[in-house]
Amino acid sequence: MMDAYKVSLMTMEMLSSAFSTIVLRNNMWLTQAPHSASMLEENQLMVTEKLQASVEVGLEMQKNLVNLSAGKFHPWWVTGRRALRPFYYRTTANSRRLSQS
Repeated sequence: MMDAYKVSLMTMEMLSSAFSTIVLRNNMWLTQAPHSASMLEENQLMVTEKLQASVEVGLEMQKNLVNLSAGKFHPWWVTGRRALRPFYYRTTANSRRLSQS
């Protein structure tokens, strides 16, 4: 049952990191020209990271469906942590990266 606590903690940390990332990016958009090289690079990085994380989550969900059809059952907190992990790592990394610049 401790894993269910870890999933909720991971979700809360991811949400707070996502909120700070949104605030930092909005401040960046307000203070820099939209056609500057750094802004174009940041926007491209933002989109590609979200696409990569979405693909990883999709692959993880497909693995879980294959395991489920093969008779291997995992509790929701195990599959939840596996599914959240790509977004969690990218969100916390983005928050750290943007807060340093």
